[in-house]
Amino acid sequence: QVQLVESGGGVVQAGGSLRLSCAASGRTFRWYLAGWFRQAPGKEREFVATFNWSGSTTYYGDSVKGRFTISSDNAQNTVYLQMDRLKPEDTAVYYCAGRTPWSANLDSQDDYIYWGQGTQVTVSS
Repeated sequence: QVQLVESGGGVVQAGGSLRLSCAASGRTFRWYLAGWFRQAPGKEREFVATFNWSGSTTYYGDSVKGRFTISSDNAQNTVYLQMDRLKPEDTAVYYCAGRTPWSANLDSQDDYIYWGQGTQVTVSS
């Protein structure tokens, strides 16, 4: 069984920063199979960031490129999302998710089968 536990959400002013953490547990789960999604009220869940199959490359949704950074602590099997220059439109529940090694798509929520409980990020203007 794989468990993903997010932490680090909160309230921040526009232009500020937050760092989210996702602690992964489960014998077969590897940190590079984790990604971040977010869902704002009344909107569909949106891809935020993930790694490629080996963990050597990162991918980001268009709305967060240049502002967010995904990273990992391999020894702790923990994935982070550093969010800088936050905007009010970044307000959402952020989810850590995990895909299988044979998933075809990196940015499709349909390919992620493990989900954390979510953490709220609120950016005030």
